[in-house]
Amino acid sequence: MHQPNRLHVGRLRALALAPGFLLALGVAAPSLEAQEPAGTIKVEAHSSKWEYPKELKVPEGSRTHLVEKGDTLWDLSGKYLGNPYAWPQIWELNQWIKDPHWIYPGDPLIIDLSRAVATAGSVPDAISNLQPDRRRADPSALRRPELGFSFQDFIQLPFFVPDGAEAHYKSQGAFTLTSNRREDRRYLAEGETVYMNGGREQGVKAGDRFLILRTVARKVQHPTAKRKMGDVVQQAGVVRVVTAQAKGSVAVIERCMDSVEVGDHLVRFTEPANLPLNLRTDTTDPVKVAPDASVVVFARDTRQNTSLGDMVIVDKGSNDGLKVEDVLLAVRVKTFSVGADGDKKPAMETTTHYIGQALVVRTEAQTATCRLLRSSEEILPGDTLTR
Repeated sequence: MHQPNRLHVGRLRALALAPGFLLALGVAAPSLEAQEPAGTIKVEAHSSKWEYPKELKVPEGSRTHLVEKGDTLWDLSGKYLGNPYAWPQIWELNQWIKDPHWIYPGDPLIIDLSRAVATAGSVPDAISNLQPDRRRADPSALRRPELGFSFQDFIQLPFFVPDGAEAHYKSQGAFTLTSNRREDRRYLAEGETVYMNGGREQGVKAGDRFLILRTVARKVQHPTAKRKMGDVVQQAGVVRVVTAQAKGSVAVIERCMDSVEVGDHLVRFTEPANLPLNLRTDTTDPVKVAPDASVVVFARDTRQNTSLGDMVIVDKGSNDGLKVEDVLLAVRVKTFSVGADGDKKPAMETTTHYIGQALVVRTEAQTATCRLLRSSEEILPGDTLTR
C-alpha cells in the first residue's frame, strides 16, 4: 500500500521567521532540469486518493514529474523552482490535488520552469564573482528551522475536560467509530477501513476529515492540592470519509501515531498550525519562579517520568494568562540543610534548579497542555513550570 507523503503548510509560518532564508535560497539555487517538448503524455494507472488526469498536456516551458515515495510539494519546489516557498505555484497548476498535504507515488505534476529563480549558470556577476571571504556563508540559513510543535505532536495531544469526557463529546457533537472492516482486529492502524455513526443526514460527506479522540484518564486529582481536575481526553489520529450514506459512513484512517480502536470518538478536523522553536536563554540557577507558576498535574500515557518531546498538562490556563506559544521554564525546588552536625532542627535553605523548557500548545480555562522542548532531568508530576 502506498503511504501518503506529508507537507505541513503551517511550517511556512515558522520558516518565515528565519532571517535571510529566502536570500540564501536564491543565491544557492540548484541547477534546474530541462523542460520537455510541449505535447500530451499518458499517465499510468496507480493508487491515489485523487482523480488524477489520465492524460497530461505539457505546456511550453514546463516539465512533468511523477511523484515518488518521500516527495512533497515543498521539496519538489526546491528541486525544480529553486525555492521551496514557491510550492503553491506547483499546486496551482495541478488543481486536481484537493489537499496539498497529500500526494501519492505515481501522481503526475506539471511544473512551470519559467517560474524558477536564478540558476547557477545565470547568477549575476555581482554575486558569482564575490570572493570567498565576502560571501554570505551561514550553513544554518539553509536548514529548516526546528519546530516546537508539529502535526505528529498534534495527533497525540492530551487535554483536560473538567466536566467529564462524555459531556465534552456531547458538546462537540462527536460521532463514534462503531466497527471496522476486519472485525478480528482490535487495534487499528493507518490505511484501515472503519465505520462511523454519522452520515449525510448529519451533514457528513465524502472527503470530510475527523479528529479521533479517546478518554485516557478519569477523575484525575491534583498531585499536591488533591482537588479533582476532571477527565483527560487525548487526540489519536485523523480519519477521512470515503463514502457517506444516510446515517453512517465508511472512512479510512488517514494518520495516527497510536493505535485506533472501535469506540473512539470523532470530531470535525481543523488543520493545526506548526509552532516554531523559540528557546529561552534565562536559564541560570537559581531560576526565578513567578508567583503564579504552574504545576505539572498529568503526563501523556500517565507517565511518572517525562522528557524531551513528551506532553504534560499544567494546572494553569487561559484564565491565568497562559497562551499558545508561551515557553515555560521547568524548575525543581531543592531544600538543603545549613545547620551544624548534630542539630535536632537544623537550619534549612531553599533554591531552584533549571531542568527544562516547555511550549504551551493548547489552553483551556484552568489548564494548559505543553510539549517539552528541552530537559536535563526527568520531569515529574508536581514539578514547577514558570513564565
